[in-house]
Amino acid sequence: MANQTSLSFYEKHRFKYNFKRVMDVLILILLLLLLGYRIISLVNNYSFHWLVALICESWFTLGWIFTITTQWNPATIKTYPERLFQRLQLQELPAVDLFVTTADPVLEPPIMTVNTVLSLLAMEYPSDKLACYVSDDACSPLTFYALQEASKFAKHWVPFCKKFNVQVRAPFKYFSHVAYDHDLSTQQFKQECLRMKDMYDNLSRRIEEACRTSIPSCRLDGDFAIFLNTQRDNHPTIIKIIWENKEKHSEGLPHLIYISREKKPKHPHHYKAGAMNALTKVSGLMTNAPFILNVDCDMFVNNPKIALHAMCVLLDPKGQKEVAFVQCPQQFYGKLKNDPLGNQMVVLFKYVASGLAGLQGPFYGGTNCFHRRKVIYGLSPDEAEKENMSEKKLKQEFGASKELLKSAADVLEGRTYSPNHDINISKSLESANQVASCGYEYATGWGDQIGWKYGSITEDVLTGLSIHKKGWRSEFCTPEPIAFTGCAPIGLPTSMGQQKRWATGMIEIFFNKKYSPLVCTIFGKLHFRQFLAYMWIMNWGFQPIFEASYVCLLTYCIITNSNFMPQGPALSIPITLVVIYMLHTILEYLATKLSIQEWWNNQRMSRIYIMNARFSGFLALILKLLRISNTVFDITRKDQNFSSDDGEDCLDNNNNDDGGTFTFDESSVFVPGTTALLMQLAAMVIKIIGLVGSRSGNNNNNKINNKNNGYGSVCDMLCSVYLILCYWPFLRGIFRRGKYGIPFSTIFKSATLAFLFVSLCTQTISG
Repeated sequence: MANQTSLSFYEKHRFKYNFKRVMDVLILILLLLLLGYRIISLVNNYSFHWLVALICESWFTLGWIFTITTQWNPATIKTYPERLFQRLQLQELPAVDLFVTTADPVLEPPIMTVNTVLSLLAMEYPSDKLACYVSDDACSPLTFYALQEASKFAKHWVPFCKKFNVQVRAPFKYFSHVAYDHDLSTQQFKQECLRMKDMYDNLSRRIEEACRTSIPSCRLDGDFAIFLNTQRDNHPTIIKIIWENKEKHSEGLPHLIYISREKKPKHPHHYKAGAMNALTKVSGLMTNAPFILNVDCDMFVNNPKIALHAMCVLLDPKGQKEVAFVQCPQQFYGKLKNDPLGNQMVVLFKYVASGLAGLQGPFYGGTNCFHRRKVIYGLSPDEAEKENMSEKKLKQEFGASKELLKSAADVLEGRTYSPNHDINISKSLESANQVASCGYEYATGWGDQIGWKYGSITEDVLTGLSIHKKGWRSEFCTPEPIAFTGCAPIGLPTSMGQQKRWATGMIEIFFNKKYSPLVCTIFGKLHFRQFLAYMWIMNWGFQPIFEASYVCLLTYCIITNSNFMPQGPALSIPITLVVIYMLHTILEYLATKLSIQEWWNNQRMSRIYIMNARFSGFLALILKLLRISNTVFDITRKDQNFSSDDGEDCLDNNNNDDGGTFTFDESSVFVPGTTALLMQLAAMVIKIIGLVGSRSGNNNNNKINNKNNGYGSVCDMLCSVYLILCYWPFLRGIFRRGKYGIPFSTIFKSATLAFLFVSLCTQTISG
């Protein structure tokens, strides 16, 4: 029998999807056959549109290689918290600093942040080992007020959760599903539960009332006086200790600190990465925990033991040497039936996440992630710790604060695990205000050598890539029940904005001189297959170029009666490819217990996102490179009813047709898709009524084309019909008004572009 003290705290299990592998390889073979046919045909009879098709299909093939290599070796881990306690006492567990980020009290309602904070404070972990830091990048007194009120409720909520072993510890979610067949459903439990529900309802009403009145200026006194005359982009540093666990009770309430870093006009603040670095510096002065958990304000704790599961990986003897961060997947509690917006990403997480777990590890997702502080401070796996780092070197990287230099030296030299570490966060306020000022990071290593990395609006992927570059691994932690759940974006404009930001950020990373995946592989320790995995996600920014070209090529060939599809027996290659791909993806959805309707919705939305949001993201990056405009970090709107009466859905699912779900606004992000739709409609009309003839003027060639192009032309038409079906919500939006209709300005721009392209095609024929 194995010595129990020698057992690992977690185990990695590798497995195979054999049928999926066969289908993936078959699709790759068909893609290569299609490329071979294109090349042979170009050698024998060159034509420009076939060259364009070859270039596009070559990129699609490369993208498919990125996909299958990412998913080829899936793995999962199983954690054993009971083994952790065979070696450690409860009070020997390391401290964890909890970071919550919010940036807009309108787009991210304070009651949402409150629920996330309450679920963190109530985790199954010694309270004196936890400190919760909330970054408010909007400098909103509403958020501060909500947290103050939440701290009063938390004094009752946290003991209630731990006493009755409550599973879901976000109050809005718990009270929407509470059942009185609890294991402890005694009269005492029922009374306590009803009391908690009344207290939470009162808390919600107070916060909602404050949001409606916006806390008038006459109330900006006392703790709120500092918010007077502040603007979201022009205000001093504001750090407030809302609650301090002075007695250091393990069953008490963890520290709760509010932070709004200093902002001034024309001073770069680096969006979320800047906020995360401010949290890192301030927490380094106050509690300096060796581990950090960061979550977005809408991601509440669904498994109260998640910190213990993460520690199983981070404290494992092997994990301590190799694992930099533990990423938990994002799953969503607010769902629309059949996922009409295609943003639940269930299949993506199942196959891609497990595939990444079998490589160097998952990407950093920006939320639901446990970090080692020493890794954030730039330590590599080859350096167990940095001893006797000179004060000059520390100052160059960490800045001028002597207190921060001392805390950083403690981390780098491995001196933060002491269970008796004396912490008095109130004494650190003056230093904390200094390091959170907007000018502190100038001429330091923050955002480059240490901390969250600057240079992309997808700072999460960039930061994770820089960590993998050093040779660190990462792990996925997927306990049952799932660790965190959040609210997916609802409404098409919100989802489009998120997708656009991702695409722009990926291209920014690709062209980053220091952290491009190619640079990290050649000059760093990024594994080759991990490089291919990063290229898979970088492709989110590049694929729109080739897909847009392919759509234009399809329109051109239909209008000019040109050969787009292979002729004769070779036509079976793309037909077989499409059939097998569709069957393959349908089976993936069915295996994940999703419906055919959900499969179609995701297929449709993938076309819409690529041609609209991601193409717009690519154009935004081009404008940035040309110094015409700068990229903008758009905050994703989170809409949710956080009353205790309804915590299930983000949107009413009973009225879930396209007209109710697909809303539009004046954003230019809808122009590419509307243009593509109008181009396909124009091509179909021209083809059906025969307004133009063949592009070639040679009669013999025309006879050959008429003989050979019959099936190919039908396939071209079917491709066009498929695109029109994908854009059916846009077609409906053209004829509707209000938020369910596409604005006239968008229609006018798209119609102009479509007309110019169709005219160019017809002129090509006459020429």
